[in-house]
Amino acid sequence: MDVAELFDRHGSTLLRFLARRVPPAEAEDLLGEVFRIAFERRAAFDPSRGEVRPWLYGIAANLVAKHHRGEARRLRAMARLSPPAPADDPADRAVAAADAGALRPRLLDGLEALPEGERQALLLFAWEELTYEEIAFALGIPVGTVRSRLSRARARLSEGLT
Repeated sequence: MDVAELFDRHGSTLLRFLARRVPPAEAEDLLGEVFRIAFERRAAFDPSRGEVRPWLYGIAANLVAKHHRGEARRLRAMARLSPPAPADDPADRAVAAADAGALRPRLLDGLEALPEGERQALLLFAWEELTYEEIAFALGIPVGTVRSRLSRARARLSEGLT
């Protein structure tokens, strides 16, 4: 497995994943760590288990988990950047309620409140468009666990948004 080829093929998508989870400066550092670890552990990768992409996402997800406190600060900052509360005018409230942007702070708070395992699975599914099987491989868990984590995460977020 040639790490330079892996970087060319998967580096930009992994960087986008990392940049959504940690501050941009840390994302670049973590990207380097992902490929350093991949190089060090290249002998442990089993091609018969599937593609290398979920394996790389697994490494990235583990690194992000170590930076969880930074992620929580970033989500709180994003919530502060949300649009101001609507005026007391009922028409303004109706427009704001219809606007999906009005849900953003609550969604970010909901993401922050999710247990780490549920958040990891949900973000790999929603942001990175990994399949259940790829998420299972990336996180080193059974597919059934992925299904239950996604189900619980969706339920918690839905409950928090209604």
